[in-house]
Amino acid sequence: MASVEESREARIRLPQLKLDELLEELQARLDAARGTRDRVHSLLEAVLSVGRELELEQALHSIVEAAAVLVDAEYAALGVITPDGKALSAFHTVGVSEEQIARIGPYPEGHGILGELIRHPEPLRLVKISEHPASYGFPPNHPPMNTFLGVPIRVRDQVFGNLYLTEKRAGAQFDDEDESVLSTLAVAAGVAIDNARLYEESRLRERWLRANAEITHTLMSGDAHTKVLALIAERAGEITGSALAAVALPMEDTETLAVEIAVGMDAEAHQGLILPMDRSLMGLAFSGAAPVTSADASHDGRISLEPRRFEGLGPAVAVPIGAGEAGVRGVVLLAREAGRQPFSETETETLQAFAAQAAVAMELAERRRDAEKVAVLQDRDRIARDLHDLAIQRLFATGMTLQSAGRFIDHTGAAERVARAVDDLDETIKIIRSTIFGLRARDGGAGTGLRARVVRAVGEAAPVLGFAPSVRMEGLVDTDVPREIADHVIAVLTEALTNIARHAQAGRADVALETDGREVRLTVTDNGVGIPADGRRSGLRNIRERAENLGGDLELSRPEGGGSTLVWRVPVAEQ
Repeated sequence: MASVEESREARIRLPQLKLDELLEELQARLDAARGTRDRVHSLLEAVLSVGRELELEQALHSIVEAAAVLVDAEYAALGVITPDGKALSAFHTVGVSEEQIARIGPYPEGHGILGELIRHPEPLRLVKISEHPASYGFPPNHPPMNTFLGVPIRVRDQVFGNLYLTEKRAGAQFDDEDESVLSTLAVAAGVAIDNARLYEESRLRERWLRANAEITHTLMSGDAHTKVLALIAERAGEITGSALAAVALPMEDTETLAVEIAVGMDAEAHQGLILPMDRSLMGLAFSGAAPVTSADASHDGRISLEPRRFEGLGPAVAVPIGAGEAGVRGVVLLAREAGRQPFSETETETLQAFAAQAAVAMELAERRRDAEKVAVLQDRDRIARDLHDLAIQRLFATGMTLQSAGRFIDHTGAAERVARAVDDLDETIKIIRSTIFGLRARDGGAGTGLRARVVRAVGEAAPVLGFAPSVRMEGLVDTDVPREIADHVIAVLTEALTNIARHAQAGRADVALETDGREVRLTVTDNGVGIPADGRRSGLRNIRERAENLGGDLELSRPEGGGSTLVWRVPVAEQ
């Protein structure tokens, strides 16, 4: 009987054991399904979160955060690849503090494992990073990392960057499901990045359009030319994030450029400079009628070293204002601080379009001014014609009548009065004729402005000196300085440069001409032996007398570094 009972109990326990196993398997499957559901839900939330961002930088940070959460990684990073597809240009991290980043040093550039993913943009999963042949190791103070999962992010069939995940929590390994989830997120990230880029481009285009509209309105309102140039420089600098912006226009000899406006970092070192066409970034852009870029303007062999003007600056671009049949009207130069990203091809093209629109606006404004000038000249011709045909003829007839009537006047005093009236009429006719001549006169003195004369004087002195002096001019020197004072300026400049050539033994000279509408100041410096105490002073005496006769003065000094400085100033307007 005992054996029968035991047999019955065994048959009861066997189905119960199978049922427990089935229930456990069912529970495991339910847990797996719930986990898959939760993960899919998390993935969808991550995709929605990333897709909501329109600012590119914020979108990239959201992608990194979402990736770390989805695959339960301690560290995550997103590396943006340079346009040439060979290195990393930006790096966004999660899991590493700012203090740790400072201790580690510069962000990676795309070597080792990171470079492997750049060279082969396919998902890469590693159990131990150090065992991969491409591993270079980590820099000092870098946190230890073993497990690795990386996937590329593509934007419109182009690899934008890579997602890097390391150290799955709880000591686990990244699996196929992690790779699949991360690859799905990378697809969504590509769409989000593309949307953010398009949004950024639209905002940038809107800013350029507003800037063009503002410049056109300013030009058409008849504002001063310098104000328009300053507006072009300021807006271009603001939109491109440049530290320096400058605008140069061609001189009358078309062999040099004058920097009319400079704003931003060390603007005073650029303002008023006279630049050669072959040894300056702006000159190359003007002569070639095409944009010229430099990765580092402070160490570019195409740019003359003197005077020093690009200290602390790096990437730069010079874009011509206008082209085609109308010709180049000027050049706009932009420079960023050293270490910043160079100007991309897209940025250069956009800037070129902005400069072209500015050139069109400048041409329209010039046509309008020309039309207004023609209208004024036509009005002057009409006034002159009316004065000649009507006023002079009537005055002449009146004079003849008085002269004839004078013969019949017997009273001596009355006859003298009539004779004086006739003489006054003759003098009035002469004055009117002179006025008519003035109304019809045309000013054609091309190349006679003080600015052009200074450049010519410096150029003529260069062969004697053995080098070309630098020239800087600031203010409305052609309009604020009267002709007679301009003649003295040229005489003083010529005498100063001649003295340097004869006595200074200098290897460098700088010329600065400035006016604020109240006085004109000419400064000539050199790095020679200075002015000897017992040297001949006849030339300097002449220069001083010129200044004193015009109500000005002359200052001579010897800087601490050697050489000499001559400052000649005279008033140009009544105080």
